[in-house]
Amino acid sequence: MNRPVTRWTLARHPRLRDRGSLSAYFALATVAILMVMGLLVDGGGALNAANRATSLAQEAARAAGQQLDAARAVEGTAITVDPAAAQAAAQDYLAAAGAQGTATISDGGQRITVTVNDAYSTSFARFVGLGTIQVTGTANAHLQTQAAGG
Repeated sequence: MNRPVTRWTLARHPRLRDRGSLSAYFALATVAILMVMGLLVDGGGALNAANRATSLAQEAARAAGQQLDAARAVEGTAITVDPAAAQAAAQDYLAAAGAQGTATISDGGQRITVTVNDAYSTSFARFVGLGTIQVTGTANAHLQTQAAGG
């Protein structure tokens, strides 16, 4: 037989007043822990994706920098890259890695800039409407010439 809870009952049994408050605490704590886990997992994943994009941009710039304009180098007039071949080499490297980006040749064929765009698919942030995080990596390669004997 259940008796009605009165002020006198609550005064005698203070634990009856706190009934259910621990459940609310654990519910809020669980939500907070899941939010922190989501931030760690998705934040770390986005940083890894950005590092990968930068690494791919660096390697594509190196590949492009190897496409020297042989005719000008043999003549001794300049050490530059062949712009068409350099852009093609960078795009080929990115395509082989499964990435997309752009390669720009400047400074008369002595500077190559490669930019890679990628996206990280989130694990936890998708529950709040953020399904992907866009990342970008950029790298520059600059042709250097050095005098012999140095």
